Amino acid sequence: MILKKLENVPSKPYGQGAQKKVVIGAVDGAPTFVMRVFDVIPGGASSDHSHDFEHEVLILKGQATLKGDGPDQIVTEGTAIFIPANERHQLVNTGKKTLQFMCCVPLRGEDSVGTSPSAGC
Repeated sequence: MILKKLENVPSKPYGQGAQKKVVIGAVDGAPTFVMRVFDVIPGGASSDHSHDFEHEVLILKGQATLKGDGPDQIVTEGTAIFIPANERHQLVNTGKKTLQFMCCVPLRGEDSVGTSPSAGC
């Protein structure tokens, strides 16, 4: 079993004004899923993209506009989001505080982030 404190996990730039932390992943021996946490500054956003795998998002702090193929939707702390494979999506921080969300993807989803602009959260 592995325990980590989020503040001890290194982050790297992602999207527009966002930082990504891979909390649990392949280096930890996770065989199937990757857990990531993103922090997005006010006015910042995740990348606008789609990919061939589903993923799940949980808004931990703040608020955002969820953009996709349908109408824009406001999401706030405690909102869970299921994004099916191949559905375009982007989270834009429309609040006054940092947006923080957790995103779980298949292991291959994290592996493809460095090689494809359409991968990510």
